[in-house]
Amino acid sequence: MRLNDLGLVRTNIHRPDPADVERLSRFGVATIHEAMGRVGLLRPYIRPAYAGARLCGPAVTVLLQPGDNWMLHVAAEQVQEGDVIVAGCTTESEDGFFGELLATSLRARGCRGLVIDGGVRDVADLEKMDFPVFSRAINSKGTVKATLGSVNIPVVVANALVNPGDVVVADVDGVVVVPRELVGAVADASQKREDNEEAKRQRFRDGVLGLDIYGMRERLAAAGLEYVED
Repeated sequence: MRLNDLGLVRTNIHRPDPADVERLSRFGVATIHEAMGRVGLLRPYIRPAYAGARLCGPAVTVLLQPGDNWMLHVAAEQVQEGDVIVAGCTTESEDGFFGELLATSLRARGCRGLVIDGGVRDVADLEKMDFPVFSRAINSKGTVKATLGSVNIPVVVANALVNPGDVVVADVDGVVVVPRELVGAVADASQKREDNEEAKRQRFRDGVLGLDIYGMRERLAAAGLEYVED
């Protein structure tokens, strides 16, 4: 009887329609987060390893053990074109789980990038490769390959639950996870929000104040705001 999912690799995961993933990739993390009802964000300590990094793709999830990157090598076999590796750890660890060699392996499999609640290294090489990485830390400390974790099980990464096949989007504003079954609907909602914001943007350009665009004046008055001329 299995007591936990350690040592488990699921080889057949469901991925969303690639067309929906492509549509979602057009939007920023902040827009997607707001369009979903202000949910889905990973903790803000997950940051791009280098300026300009950006990614979007279905998640191949990895559960790591602290100081051990064995399961990232196992996960590489499960990657399909367009996927993103999303890795959590059984406990907090900032060791350098990932570097240029693993990035080279994942790139050959069609991987679009990595999100990891842990450390990475070889950042200059990752930037030269333009292999997007979002991590908890940058850390030269190496890891071993000795303890089993898991691949393609639900993982908690920076306080967010990520299921295999969920779509992860990351940019300079952070990282957001979109449930696999909602990708098309969230892309639609993001487009609607983007269109609405463009209309507001034009009004701001024309000099209209947010006080009037958002109908704030009556509510401010009701809250007791007073204007006084001295």
